[in-house]
Amino acid sequence: MHTTEKRAARRRRHVSLRRRITGTAERPRLSVYRSNAHIYAQLIDDRRGHTVAAASSREAGVPTDGEGGKTAVARRVGALLGERAVAAGVTACVFDRGGNRYAGRVASLAEGAREAGLTF
Repeated sequence: MHTTEKRAARRRRHVSLRRRITGTAERPRLSVYRSNAHIYAQLIDDRRGHTVAAASSREAGVPTDGEGGKTAVARRVGALLGERAVAAGVTACVFDRGGNRYAGRVASLAEGAREAGLTF
């Protein structure tokens, strides 16, 4: 499968998911984007078009060295996002995996967010 076909397939899956998933002020959408090198996550209130909290592996506060590789970094990003969400008064969210499989880095990010206090 070529790279462009993979991207198109992921995009189709994401559009299909987004038909069913919508974030509100009470339960914002936890959107995940995974690139080859980094992972990004944000809590979005779709009704207002407002980002409640965000975190990524490119931030200075996220250590990228050590054991575990990118999966461990994704867990740290999820924990950081969860802490920021709880500080903003959000405890529940809807998970939007962005068309990616719920495995590896995406699942690790979700587990980190759950450990920090988010429920979904």
